[in-house]
Amino acid sequence: MTTGPLPIRTRLRPRPAPAPRRGVRAAFRGPLAGALCGLLLASGCGVLPGGGDDEPPVTVMTWAPLHTTGTNAPGMTAMARAYERWVNSGGGIGGRELRVLVCDEGNESVAAAECARRAVREKAVAVVGSYSEQDAAIFSPISLAGIPYLGGYGITHEEFVNPDSYPVNGGLPALIAAQGAQLAPDCDRVALVRPEGVTGDTWPDLLHAGLRGAGGKGEVVDLPVPVASSDYTPQAGQVLDRLAPAPAARRCVSVALGDSTAAFVDSFRRVAPSGGTGTGGTGAGATPAVRVGSVLGSVSQRLVDRSGGASGPYEGAAVTGWYPPASDPRWATMKKVITRHAFGDNAIDPADAGVQTTWIAYTALRRIVESLGEGPVTARTVRDALDKGTKVSTGGLTPTLSWGDDYARSVIGYPRTANTRVTHLEVRDGQLVAAQGTGDGPGATGDAREALESEPTGSGGRE
Repeated sequence: MTTGPLPIRTRLRPRPAPAPRRGVRAAFRGPLAGALCGLLLASGCGVLPGGGDDEPPVTVMTWAPLHTTGTNAPGMTAMARAYERWVNSGGGIGGRELRVLVCDEGNESVAAAECARRAVREKAVAVVGSYSEQDAAIFSPISLAGIPYLGGYGITHEEFVNPDSYPVNGGLPALIAAQGAQLAPDCDRVALVRPEGVTGDTWPDLLHAGLRGAGGKGEVVDLPVPVASSDYTPQAGQVLDRLAPAPAARRCVSVALGDSTAAFVDSFRRVAPSGGTGTGGTGAGATPAVRVGSVLGSVSQRLVDRSGGASGPYEGAAVTGWYPPASDPRWATMKKVITRHAFGDNAIDPADAGVQTTWIAYTALRRIVESLGEGPVTARTVRDALDKGTKVSTGGLTPTLSWGDDYARSVIGYPRTANTRVTHLEVRDGQLVAAQGTGDGPGATGDAREALESEPTGSGGRE
């Protein structure tokens, strides 16, 4: 997380006129087009709307870690490529060709900074639907160039305070707070297993705020662990020790480790009594299972399937997400695009939170570019459209999005937040579905705004 003053925006230098090229509007060419242009110019009408063949493409970049030992998000760059093929097959964005650059940010500062510098060199008008934990490395170059960061995954605090960031969800903070609300009816003590480092330092307080806001009185145990381990047996033992003060049936663990979640749950299942997970029945005299919770992006339908489905360790798990379940009909267009334009790329899972975030981010980009009409599309004009509060509809996948300075619902402490909606999911019969509302627990949807704005609870609610 960066500290100190935010980067100062600077004015971009005028770029030279592009060389003539074959673009989306290339159908309007040849002798007839030349004759018509001559007539228009002779009559004093000026150039044709849209700029014809001289119109530069709308260049954007999507980056994500692709080949690291930690969390990888190849579905995000693959979804960006599929979106590019789809939108260009239909004439582009407002008649302009979309050009998508992808970059492996490597989950390390040098590679991430190079991705950002490449976006500047290539004159990208935005970085769209991307994932990076290297906030200092990515924001310095693009902020100095005035390039907006539209629809980042929401993994870092900087994404919710930097004026060049335009998030489409409430990020990991909203999910952690929502997890607290979801576990509140069942848990007197929750062990939060999260990555080491500053990214997750605020999560215990957010989890407790969610517990408290939903009427729960549970305590939170903070257990930061390394994210590149294949065996978490020692840490799993620590979880059991730290949960021991709570009644046996009121012990819970929330695991938010990205791709390492599966390794931790496997270790925990081996050391915990009665399998240690889910909400299923137990044998005579056995200790009831510890209730498992997680966040979308750490637990997916693919993970549930390959872990045994209804008979696996995630059955009964409470999972929080940003968007409707993948089975919701509002994802129909995205699924069609994946089927027809991803060419069988198995990196794209329509239930993956990163893929969904990239789809929503590109949906927002399209609305913003279309709002510019026949005017130039540059990083400055895109950012200006975002800053003036242009409203973006995502077909119900999120609330209407807007990032204007007068946005009334911006969240104290997270001023760039435009969407605090959350969804409560559960693994039921081996399927990740909307949670069934009960008299005590939250329904299928909620709002994390109040928990995000809560004062830190300090040591009174956590260890």
